[in-house]
Amino acid sequence: MTDTRPTDHMQNDGERPIDLEAGRRAFMKAAGFGGVLAAFAGAMTDDANAQQADIDTAILNFALNLEYLEGEYYNRGVYGIGLPADLTSGIGQQGGGVRGGSKVAFGNPVVLDAMAEVANDEKNHIIFIRSALGRAAVAEPIISLDTAFTAFAAAAGLPGNFNPYADDYSFLLGAYTLTEVGVTAYNGAAPFITSKTTLAAASSIFAAEAYHLGTIRTLLYSQQNAFYANATALISATRARLSGALDDQGIGGDQSTLGGGFPSPVNITDTDANSLAFARTPRQVLNVVYGAAGAQKGGFFPDGVNGQGGVNRLLATTGG
Repeated sequence: MTDTRPTDHMQNDGERPIDLEAGRRAFMKAAGFGGVLAAFAGAMTDDANAQQADIDTAILNFALNLEYLEGEYYNRGVYGIGLPADLTSGIGQQGGGVRGGSKVAFGNPVVLDAMAEVANDEKNHIIFIRSALGRAAVAEPIISLDTAFTAFAAAAGLPGNFNPYADDYSFLLGAYTLTEVGVTAYNGAAPFITSKTTLAAASSIFAAEAYHLGTIRTLLYSQQNAFYANATALISATRARLSGALDDQGIGGDQSTLGGGFPSPVNITDTDANSLAFARTPRQVLNVVYGAAGAQKGGFFPDGVNGQGGVNRLLATTGG
């Protein structure tokens, strides 16, 4: 298999992405759309198309920051090691690395196997998105997997000094905290993607992330433990508060009608009254991962995400 991953290239965040067409061609090839490359020839020849490409690049880089967070969380918990250096280089701040994270002593082989699959999927998502972006891909920012979880758990009202790496179900609660954010982020970005090819790929990743979230919610519910049901309700309420919308629900049946709709005995699928998946704007996503409304950094990204110029364009395009 040909290695299409980018080399370590540095440029200022404010500059225009370099060789975007090379990244686009790699993306087409990886997604199986090589035959339609001709349709995109000259796509950067006028300002309108250039602006559209900028937004798609910003969306993919925004997603890449979130994939870095999930990839580090799952791979450190399952395998005890983080992402390799060749998957974390790129544009923007580098250095400082990942704070926290350790291998979990899983006691349930079903949980271990499921989380190993998710860890592998997240690594594949990172490889795929970086191939799509080529030299325009942002580097992995500084990530907190220690104090960020402690602070979020405290804000949610979880008892004790929460450590997501303590055991199987603590790890599932940590996964619950992060993965739902990725699902809503992809769903919220979809209407603003201008390329049908990019939209198709992003929709596929959204579906995979939704599968992951459904698995996590099912594994937690299968324990028939009131603590886990209550913990998910507390985590969801905190994310909704940060988001500023009623866009989150725990796994208990009492959570299934928070936004209306028919009551259910369990709430595995996190949806609105029409049973549609929730969506968040980029600003709402940042509120959750930064741990405060309107924040520019903090929480799981102590120094903010990389690609701030693209994030600013994305916020302006999506209305925040």
